[in-house]
Amino acid sequence: MFKIIYSIAIKFYLFAIHLAALFNNKAKLWVKGRKNLLKNIPAKELKSSKNIWFHVASVGEFEQARPLIEKIKEKYPQYKIILSFFSPSGYELRKNYEKADFITYLPIDTRKNATNFIQAVNPEIVFFVKYEFWYFFLSELHKKGIKTFLISAIFRKNQIFFKKYAKNYSKLLTFFTHIFVQNSQSQQLLNAKKINNVTVVGDTRFDRVIEIAEKRKNLHIFEQFTENTFCIVAGSTWQPDEDLLIKFINTHKDIKFIIAPHEINNAHIEKLTIKIEQKSLIYSKINQQKLSDYQVIIIDTIGLLSQLYRFGKIAYVGGGFGSGIHNIIEAAVYGCPVIFGTNYQKFKEATDLISLNASFSIKNYNELKEILEKLIFDKNLLQECSSTAQQYVYRNKGATEKIINSIFKL
Repeated sequence: MFKIIYSIAIKFYLFAIHLAALFNNKAKLWVKGRKNLLKNIPAKELKSSKNIWFHVASVGEFEQARPLIEKIKEKYPQYKIILSFFSPSGYELRKNYEKADFITYLPIDTRKNATNFIQAVNPEIVFFVKYEFWYFFLSELHKKGIKTFLISAIFRKNQIFFKKYAKNYSKLLTFFTHIFVQNSQSQQLLNAKKINNVTVVGDTRFDRVIEIAEKRKNLHIFEQFTENTFCIVAGSTWQPDEDLLIKFINTHKDIKFIIAPHEINNAHIEKLTIKIEQKSLIYSKINQQKLSDYQVIIIDTIGLLSQLYRFGKIAYVGGGFGSGIHNIIEAAVYGCPVIFGTNYQKFKEATDLISLNASFSIKNYNELKEILEKLIFDKNLLQECSSTAQQYVYRNKGATEKIINSIFKL
């Protein structure tokens, strides 16, 4: 019965996304990317090689897989890496990632697609990252005896796996050879379901952000812009975040800002420049301007943000007034206290840093203003928060090595 209901749900999802593709560009890319997908897999080439398949949902999960991919490439170069994405935002951004031998979308989860895809990519080992649970793919991998691992996973009591009415769905978890979780609470929840092939190793993203922080790129524009000034870096911001930040910018002329919006289309960037009353520059249009004369730089390109946080004394990370905050440890690794909106509860690092008084959640402009001014004017508080944030990130490194050591022992 469960398989029938699941298959119907998948068909409804497929219908809905094809309908959405008529007027939504992201949905259109989702549909277009899956046309002739199986025919484009180099099956003959992969049949004669040793392959490891990584599946991620989007950009965030890719960043969790990336340290593991690169460590495997370094230690075990005999393996080819197949990388699949569910979301167009992840695929489009990383479709040219040089460490993967083949990059593709994941076909919609049907029995036929799962059988054909797995046969074509011929994996010896498979990694799913964090939240990706596709019944027919996992069932087929399990049936074929292919070692399948879930990494950087985190579980909460309110998830469907732990509901009494969802016993059949929780069977998905038994298809994994081993599950590597971020915290002991996740392990306890799984153990209570009699799933004991679980190890607490932490989150591989910590390894990734530390690697980025220790391989600093030369970014002379931002060095000049922030020289001898107090700068706040705002990353992955959405309009609700920007509305609060702009109000602060317009009333605090002595503070500099670097803003990297989540949406970088021309219309959105133009709206930002109009709303900001202080002198601002768009990154791609910087030429010979005297940077000390400007208060704000707006980033209109992709790929810089993780390096930009190092120029800030404080960071603001967006998404907390929407579906959830973006990556805050990218900022914390540089010793930035991090501020964000109210929707952070699903993110362990956010709750950890709040409990350590190195991150702050705000509901409105008055709270943002109060926290920023405290950090700006109380140097001892700022230094304490900064040190705590950075130490937290470095304390949590090492998940990648733990996973590799466990897997290749298995």
